[in-house]
Amino acid sequence: MVIIFTILTGILYPVAITVISRLLFPSNAEGSMIRSNGKILGSELIGQPFSDPKYFWSRLSATAPYPYNAAASTGSNFGPLNPALTDAVKGRIKDLRSADPGNSQPVPVDLVTASGSGLDPHISIAAALYQLPRVAKARNMKEDQIRSLVDKFTETRQLGFLGEPRVNVLKLNLALDGSIDITEK
Repeated sequence: MVIIFTILTGILYPVAITVISRLLFPSNAEGSMIRSNGKILGSELIGQPFSDPKYFWSRLSATAPYPYNAAASTGSNFGPLNPALTDAVKGRIKDLRSADPGNSQPVPVDLVTASGSGLDPHISIAAALYQLPRVAKARNMKEDQIRSLVDKFTETRQLGFLGEPRVNVLKLNLALDGSIDITEK
């Protein structure tokens, strides 16, 4: 029985699922990569760090030894009373305020905390709108132009009721740079 189930569940099933997924969902099976001119720019599913004021900044990553390390997906596991979490949040708020000193809006929580996996490629609409004036100023663009891109790269709830509307930071930043066609979504 061990040999039979090893062959069935260890070889045949994974091979069958791989073949079926590559036939039915080729982009997803390959990691949902974003490509431009044959070059891979990143994955729709894994965040990337951005710190330049001309970019929208992603959620914090709790992975090590570097941010958004897919091989080390994990949450920070800091509780709400942990001083390390408090210090990290204060530091991130300070960074956000110094990058955009004229912005007096409350800082959205997803800009100062890590996601459960530490890899989240999305921010809330509130987080994108908070950063919009800074990005517009750094790029010497009108806020309305950038707002239309935020709207274009806002993803709706999954199946119409799961989760919240969210913005894919990598796709938005690539569109701002002209690295991907803004008609893509």
